[in-house]
Amino acid sequence: MGNRKILIVDDEWSMRNLLKIYLHKEGFDYSEATNGKEALQTIGSSSFEVIVLDLMMPDMDGIEVCKKIRDQSDVPILMLTARKETKDKVEGLNMGADDYLTKPFEPEELVARINSLIRRKSTSILPTVKEKVLKIDGLTIDHVSRKVIVHQSVIEVTPKEFDLLYLLANHPERVYTRENILDIIWEGDFIGYERTVDTHVKSIRSKLRKAGLPFNPIETVWGVGYKFNPGHKQ
Repeated sequence: MGNRKILIVDDEWSMRNLLKIYLHKEGFDYSEATNGKEALQTIGSSSFEVIVLDLMMPDMDGIEVCKKIRDQSDVPILMLTARKETKDKVEGLNMGADDYLTKPFEPEELVARINSLIRRKSTSILPTVKEKVLKIDGLTIDHVSRKVIVHQSVIEVTPKEFDLLYLLANHPERVYTRENILDIIWEGDFIGYERTVDTHVKSIRSKLRKAGLPFNPIETVWGVGYKFNPGHKQ
């Protein structure tokens, strides 16, 4: 399996120990953090294939930790929680989490989800890549470096925001429903959470508008979904 390193972030010793047993059995290397501050320090000094992050922690909860991780890294994040409310799942996904697992869970499912995140990271999830670099009216979307640039300034976007923007920009003639986008970008794991797509679209629009982009890059097709506004392609 190789030396695939996982960071476990949970304030409960029993859960960290249980996760370590599962991961060790599957041949993973691992580190652990007992709180958000410790997790951020660990991430800053080492690299990981996946972060397993508990939602309910004192001082800094998993949502806040996830947001701070996304400010410095695109490492895949699997969130764990005892909560089952849809709003908690949506909030975690909106902050940049890649997957969500509710306690209690089977060890086989945990390992399968971690392996899925590793595969997603190593391969493009976008269908039929037409162009590696797209340039439209001051907007550059570079699929190789995964950078979004407006007037020579790099814009900070989350991995999912990049994938969504590139998907639409790479197929400007197509209208995507929210279900289409969830199925492609989130690989069908979160069907039913269409609000997640709306939140990501809103965030992309806001970031690019603040950067001075002279047009709205994502059009809403009422009653259907979203499509890219191609502007004047260079």
